[in-house]
Amino acid sequence: WCCRWWHPWLGLALLAVPTPLSSSAGPPGGCPSPCYCVATPELVQCRYERLEEPPRELPGTVHNLSIAGSNLSILRRASFAARPLRDLRLLRLRHDNIQSIEDMALQGLPALRTLDLSHNPLRWVGAAAFAGLSSSLRTLQLNQALLAAPLEEQLALAMRNLSLRRLELAGNGLRALPATLLPPGLEELDLRNNSLQRLLPTELRLLDAPALRGLRVTLGANPLSCDCALRPFLAWLRAAPQRVPDARTLRCSGPPPLRGTALLRLRPEGLPCEGGEAGQLETASYVFFGIVLALIGVVFLMVLYLNRRGIKRWLHNLREACRDQMEGYHYRYEQDADPRSASAISTP
Repeated sequence: WCCRWWHPWLGLALLAVPTPLSSSAGPPGGCPSPCYCVATPELVQCRYERLEEPPRELPGTVHNLSIAGSNLSILRRASFAARPLRDLRLLRLRHDNIQSIEDMALQGLPALRTLDLSHNPLRWVGAAAFAGLSSSLRTLQLNQALLAAPLEEQLALAMRNLSLRRLELAGNGLRALPATLLPPGLEELDLRNNSLQRLLPTELRLLDAPALRGLRVTLGANPLSCDCALRPFLAWLRAAPQRVPDARTLRCSGPPPLRGTALLRLRPEGLPCEGGEAGQLETASYVFFGIVLALIGVVFLMVLYLNRRGIKRWLHNLREACRDQMEGYHYRYEQDADPRSASAISTP
């Protein structure tokens, strides 16, 4: 009796659970077989399916597409143009081993606003890789994607016509502000977890230019060196902390006495100059001392050269005097050692 009562309720419960749609069970335009849809075909996820190219049979109504853990390797021309995805807003291609992006690889995505290429070993980006996205793309995520090769020049060409509002470059080992990758009108720049020790005065002037005056930069988890070379950046940060949203979390990584100290608790005039101005003065003093010694050595050699004949004559006279002195010592030694002379001296 309990089983007869349970089965109808079990069927109703199973009907109430949302299940992924698949191409094998769904109508045309449903999810491709290696992927699954969450709730509706508007959100498609293809995870760890080792795809070598993007799925071609995607729902025309998809808004968010995520492909992760595949082996796309090369994003070829018109990779998403087999069936234009006119409503796609977000495209995530993370951990897909993408190494090259060919020209026009992203055509057919006229409404794309966010492109995520993070965690890919990019080595080459075509100058027209982002063609067709100039009026729509607002966010480009390249976190841990620039470690395999220096791509700043290639990316600068590819991004020259984009109207980005947010650019993410976290975890790329950057040692300087990527000035060529900052389009006018950029509002947010993520530089966390790089290798920045400071922002130089020239970089600060770039951030204060009219085209980037509204830019906010996040700088957390960078090895900031709190010596006197940091003074311009610290003064800029204290004057406009709103330009760095995580300013209160920034900490010194060196020198040892200041390690772990919050930047905003420091004053520019109180920063030490270890390896800075004092080090430069010390280096200059050593260089000057070396130059003086070299000049003294040159003068001494010149004096020796100009007086070589007199020196030779002086050495000859010194040698003769030494010889006469040694002969005198030798003669007295022989006289003292002769027994006849000793007996004659002792006989009265």
